[in-house]
Amino acid sequence: MTSIPIPNQEHYQSARARQDQLIKPTGALGKLEDIACWFAARQRRTIPDTLKPAITVFAADHGVAQRNVSAYPPAVTHAMLSSLATGQAAIAVLAREINAMYSVVDVGVAGEPYQASNVQSERIAPGTADLSTESAMTIHQAERALEIGARYASQAVAQGATLLIAGEVGIGNTTSAACLIAAITRLDAGMLVGSGTGLDAKGRAHKLDIVKQALDRAATHTASPLQILSELGGFEIAAMVGYYLQAARSGVPVLLDGYISAAAALIAQRTQPASLEWMLASHQSTELGHALALEHLQLKPLLNLNMRLGEGSGAAVAVPLIQAALRLHREMATFAEAGIPDGG
Repeated sequence: MTSIPIPNQEHYQSARARQDQLIKPTGALGKLEDIACWFAARQRRTIPDTLKPAITVFAADHGVAQRNVSAYPPAVTHAMLSSLATGQAAIAVLAREINAMYSVVDVGVAGEPYQASNVQSERIAPGTADLSTESAMTIHQAERALEIGARYASQAVAQGATLLIAGEVGIGNTTSAACLIAAITRLDAGMLVGSGTGLDAKGRAHKLDIVKQALDRAATHTASPLQILSELGGFEIAAMVGYYLQAARSGVPVLLDGYISAAAALIAQRTQPASLEWMLASHQSTELGHALALEHLQLKPLLNLNMRLGEGSGAAVAVPLIQAALRLHREMATFAEAGIPDGG
């Protein structure tokens, strides 16, 4: 397994020293200072370059969606591919706004393959099996999804990306994410199962029952992160895990999105603990359990905008904030440059 580089603490400290010399009271920019120093350590330079973001959206269906765990029918996943391909989906709009490289990958959407030049076909199967009654995927399928995610991360880095964002589309994937988070953290499922796409109280109670069934079924088959992923995951979530791990191996930061992203991050962190050093949490979703997942990862979100869309949208919204932090660090004058003696 390829090793993961360690962020450079000397560059972190030199960036922190620069922050203390800028024409402002020490600490006056708050978390913006922390962001700049965080990227300095990972870019291995006191003054980090402007980021070049890349967004890869992985799409797949879930067999458990047939159990009415979502407010929307499974067919919506396939329909969303059209919006992603034509640039009408939220994440496509945001990718244009932040000038990000943007790609869409079908790793397992049910129905006829979507024909479009800007949708990459990497279909493993037309959706996973129903995780409440059987393994969501085979070990081989999980490994293939990991490889696909890793390959797209490598491609983005090769094209010059210095910040990676993984998005996802898949009806039923909050059910899968709740299962994964529960299996990793051992938290009670009732603390992790939310309304997803908008379920009412009755629908959420049914969804919780399905999650409990899945966890009971898989209880004796979750000794390793790969097994947990195989038993309870989705093709798009597994691809995100591979994406995050390869980004860390490449020494390129990833900006996590919401609930699904946190589930993938937990699997990645359990697989290679050092991968956590390359993860930054963009926002806190309103989906029940996201805050707990981030707490388990020991990550503090940059924003809380009451979002729960997924697709990578929360991460994309946070990019301008990060760019602003880096620009302030790069372009503000020091006291010496401004001719102000002794910081006075």
